[in-house]
Amino acid sequence: MIKNATVEAAAYDIMSRAAIDIPDDYLKGIKGMIDIEKGDLSSFVLQTMVENWEAATEDRRPMCADTGLPRYFVKAGNDARIDGGFVGVEQALRSATARATRDVPLRPNRVHPLWRTEHNNNVGINAPEIDWSFEPDADWIDITTVHKGGLFGSDYRMLFPGDGIDGIKRFLLDTLIAFGKRGLACQPAIVGVGIGGSKDTCMQLGKQAACLRVVGDKNPDPKIAALEDELKELGNSIGMGAMGFVGSSMVVDCHIEVGHTHTGGMPVSVHTFCLSSRRATARVFADGSVAYRTDPQWFTPYMRRETVAWPSPETARSNTA
Repeated sequence: MIKNATVEAAAYDIMSRAAIDIPDDYLKGIKGMIDIEKGDLSSFVLQTMVENWEAATEDRRPMCADTGLPRYFVKAGNDARIDGGFVGVEQALRSATARATRDVPLRPNRVHPLWRTEHNNNVGINAPEIDWSFEPDADWIDITTVHKGGLFGSDYRMLFPGDGIDGIKRFLLDTLIAFGKRGLACQPAIVGVGIGGSKDTCMQLGKQAACLRVVGDKNPDPKIAALEDELKELGNSIGMGAMGFVGSSMVVDCHIEVGHTHTGGMPVSVHTFCLSSRRATARVFADGSVAYRTDPQWFTPYMRRETVAWPSPETARSNTA
């Protein structure tokens, strides 16, 4: 049985890892952009970013003074046994957030939206957010923390079927240009695009695409994967580079996630993860051991299923025999 204390300890650990250590996939992507960036200021910013990350890792302090809004994505194996149930997990995650805010430290950004009161620990009403998903034939729990800025870097537009892919491209360009000119995002960023679903699902898909997939990952649908490459190239061709300066390094990678939607519409959301790409994952096994990684592995085949029922491993094997 997975103990609450183990969950809290793992969550506390990934809070520190996410705030301080840049994921290898994102760092590799940025270093690759330095080699091809022609804009002097953009190239300087990219190199300075890398130096800042190296200093943060060496000094064991957050890579950015604004540590965003820490939140969690939890994937629970269907066979996982949890001490205290899911309520116990939530309590452990809230406790880990409060402790990490004090110890890492994280900037206590969370305040009441109206009264501006706060508890100085990033915990409050509906905070931190905890998104849940489930996985068949597993007895572990994956806990991912993401420290994403909570002010800008996201937009939504209701398109219609007739707008097609050209409408998606136009919306992406409008959004990235606006973000760059107005300083509403920290480029270069992993860009997530959500297409379909209801409005709230569309926003969730885009944010998860930005925050929970690694640089170089491709959507399993080859047509969507091709569109990801096309949108990345498009984003890097608008003449903007790092932090909105002249250049060609706006998008480190582009990820698209889709959901079946109302036949009369095509909702689209665009999200940019910040230049820190703060994420870390812990897998807590049934025996209490913990393994850490920076790839959340959130979008499993089960997450993207289209069928009514999910086949058992035996059924899947017989269908492919």
